[in-house]
Amino acid sequence: MALRDYEPVIGLEVHVQLSTATKIFCGCSTKFGDPANTNVCPVCLGLPGALPVMNRKALELATRAALALNIQVQERSRFARKNYFYPDLTKGYQISQYELPLALGGWLEIEVEGAKKRIGITRLHLEEDAGKSMHEGFPESATKSYIDFNRCGTPLVEIVSEPDMRTPAEAYAYLTALKQVLLYAEVSDCNMEEGSLRCDANVSVRKRGVEKFGEKVEVKNLNSFRYLQRALEYEIRRQVEAVESGARILQETRLWNVGAARTEPMRSKEFAHDYRYFPEPDLLPVQSTEQMIAQVRGAMPELPAAKRARFISQYGLTPYDAGVLTDSRALADYFEATMAAGASAKSAAKWTSNELMRRLDEANVDVAATPISPESLSQFIAKVESGVIPAAKAKEIFAELFAGSKSLEEVIALMELTARISREELLKMLVEIAKRHQNDLAHESAGSRRLEGFLFGQIMSETKRLADPQVLRALFLNIASNEANLQVTTEAPRNPPLIPSTGNNSTQSFVGYAPITLSGQKTETLKDAVSERVEGGTQTSRDAKIEEPENGM
Repeated sequence: MALRDYEPVIGLEVHVQLSTATKIFCGCSTKFGDPANTNVCPVCLGLPGALPVMNRKALELATRAALALNIQVQERSRFARKNYFYPDLTKGYQISQYELPLALGGWLEIEVEGAKKRIGITRLHLEEDAGKSMHEGFPESATKSYIDFNRCGTPLVEIVSEPDMRTPAEAYAYLTALKQVLLYAEVSDCNMEEGSLRCDANVSVRKRGVEKFGEKVEVKNLNSFRYLQRALEYEIRRQVEAVESGARILQETRLWNVGAARTEPMRSKEFAHDYRYFPEPDLLPVQSTEQMIAQVRGAMPELPAAKRARFISQYGLTPYDAGVLTDSRALADYFEATMAAGASAKSAAKWTSNELMRRLDEANVDVAATPISPESLSQFIAKVESGVIPAAKAKEIFAELFAGSKSLEEVIALMELTARISREELLKMLVEIAKRHQNDLAHESAGSRRLEGFLFGQIMSETKRLADPQVLRALFLNIASNEANLQVTTEAPRNPPLIPSTGNNSTQSFVGYAPITLSGQKTETLKDAVSERVEGGTQTSRDAKIEEPENGM
């Protein structure tokens, strides 16, 4: 029987370190990276007689996380002791919450392949983190483990989802959306490399159409989004193969072995009674008043879903562009700051979501570290739209700006863009190019696409692509519609080319030149630079017709 005959059932337990300056029950610093065992005290080390005191900021951030995830904050919650032994748990128990968690019953919307789905959230509760066991990098690592207690007592929230996910892709999308919401709400930095966001997955399989869940397996050590998806894919295959072979799925905890790309047994799964929960006697129950919840809600930043909707309605962005630009709060703020500096929403969205994001990804830096400020990007956009920066050179200029060593004015000066090519100069160049290629263009009618394409390419080549394509195309249209008023004084040619006579069906037009006298000067324009070869002789006329190009260039 194939994998498609089975349905995975997935739930996630996510631990998130809260962005407090001190630990949840004492005044020790939560700063990451300090020397081992320096941010400790009798409380977080669990020494006899030391009493915990609740960190109010931790409670506020946990409440904010609950509200951001649509979870109902309970009026009364209580801490409990979770008893188990592990070397990095100094007290021999963890202060957590059990039967009375901080918040119950929420949801988070995800989107996978264009389909939206709500994932239920069972609960959110507060607890303290354990220390960190280290097994590598020390002189006696082969025989001993080392422990750093700095992390012990760091405030955590555990967010437990309902088993509503049916594919690894949905689990990936849920964790991504969860991280985005928590970052927007400024609850945590969600840095997985530093352990601020950790995820365990519960997964089982059942035949499609069957309501009863299969035996659940917990998978740990999922410290990246990629590992989460790979571990789930492996574990689903393993369980289906086991069921198909008649083997029994054990309810156990397994570790994801990154090197071997497989899950491996760690221990049998514990149940609630194994932890012997009982109310924490040293802490009073938590009372979450309506006033306190209202204050937290009032200080809540705009969340991703609301910001996406506003970008679509207020700025006229597409849902896709709104999604890209609200991927992070920093990026959304950058986009709006660019508009505040004067750029239009459309242009700011284009350059921010495309060129800026591409270069940030290539450089592996966050938008907060971009060398192009919103004000600089707005100035750049203005110069592109006004034609000071040719469209053909815009990305090259942007790359120089992103390098960060020069201002926009310095880059423009360096690339000799301050001396722009005027319309008069472009017209003169067109005349000279047509003169040089008169024989080659003998069979091309003025205003034709092929003729304009040829002249366009020649101009771009001679100007090293500094000519503004929009100005050049407008010039072609003006020439073709007899509206070209720009004239360039030149010397009259010694042998004026032929100008067509009208009504001769046996002729073929080509580009050429005839002198014009204006205010005592001999001048010529490209509009007048048309001539025909006539069978059996030559003839000139001022009434040479220039054809309209089809839709311009």
